[in-house]
Amino acid sequence: MPLNSSNEQVPARVRKISWSGSAATGRRPGSTHGGLRWESVPWAARRSHLGRRGLAIGIDIGGTKVAAGVVDPSGRVVEEARRSTPGNDARAVEQVIVELVQELGRSHRIASVGIGAAGWMDLDGGTVLFSPHLAWRNEPLRENLQSLLRRPVLVTNDADAAAWAEWRFGAGLGESRLVCITLGTGIGGAMVMDGRVERGRFGVAGEFGHQIVVPGGHRCECGNRGCWEQYASGNALGREARELALRNSPVAYELLKAAGGSAENITGVTVTERAKAGDSASRELLEEVGHWLGLGLANLAAALDPGTFVIGGGLCDAGELLVGPARTAFARNLTGRGFRPAAAIKLAALGPRAGMIGAADLSRVSGRAHG
Repeated sequence: MPLNSSNEQVPARVRKISWSGSAATGRRPGSTHGGLRWESVPWAARRSHLGRRGLAIGIDIGGTKVAAGVVDPSGRVVEEARRSTPGNDARAVEQVIVELVQELGRSHRIASVGIGAAGWMDLDGGTVLFSPHLAWRNEPLRENLQSLLRRPVLVTNDADAAAWAEWRFGAGLGESRLVCITLGTGIGGAMVMDGRVERGRFGVAGEFGHQIVVPGGHRCECGNRGCWEQYASGNALGREARELALRNSPVAYELLKAAGGSAENITGVTVTERAKAGDSASRELLEEVGHWLGLGLANLAAALDPGTFVIGGGLCDAGELLVGPARTAFARNLTGRGFRPAAAIKLAALGPRAGMIGAADLSRVSGRAHG
């Protein structure tokens, strides 16, 4: 049973393993699965047995909208629906989730439901320890929803869900050690290592945006100063552009014009749009943010040594205008440069659906999704 160009064979004993609960459960070295030590199972073999159990619904809970989709085992979104996020009322959000599942479930036979939301989840995938957008604090969300939906439910961090989707179906396909970075108002992150989501000892790994790159620098919402996301995010891009415009710099003319003459209306999206249209000042601002992005990636490479970084999120609409400078800064700051292999840096392939697709797929393959 060849798996790749090297004709790697999957032993018969490995092929008989029940794959439920393998890739997403965060198994530790030394654990066993079907009588085998888990780390001895080739990662390609783990992937080849995933996602064989029908349709699942993935739900991505954002600050302004709740998006849901029916996802098949190949990662294809069959049908979608969405609602506005009902403020920060946790019970109201749960009701919206129920409505979406009921709506999509009328025309599809659904095996399980995956929920992706910003925040910290316990390692069991049942309790939301903290969510920045909603009033969830030690909330037993899986138990609540399973009692309402009468279906298996998995709850996961939205960045973990997106990383899983990119590993399974997108830009990280075929990568054994993948780090995903999401650039939006801040910086999110997640890792898929050897066929499993790596969440750390306490389930809160991936807060890459809060590595300190400038001690004593810009104040971050987390309370610290100089966090990476204060220099390499959409918010950082907008802040630098507004500062340029407020100083009445003549190079900010196009940005001010696009913002209706008010510097306060300039956002990261404004800068990206003007940069894509050819405005030189906007391109310089993106280049600066790209430099900080590459610097942070070099730090992560020194610590984690991934094979590929996948960069997603709204700021990636800038494409190579952002990622090109990031690659240059990464190569310049990589520890051991010239004497070691360097990770690839790729743009995400699945766009805003990644969280939805990943949450659905995780619910289908994870042993944590149990009724």
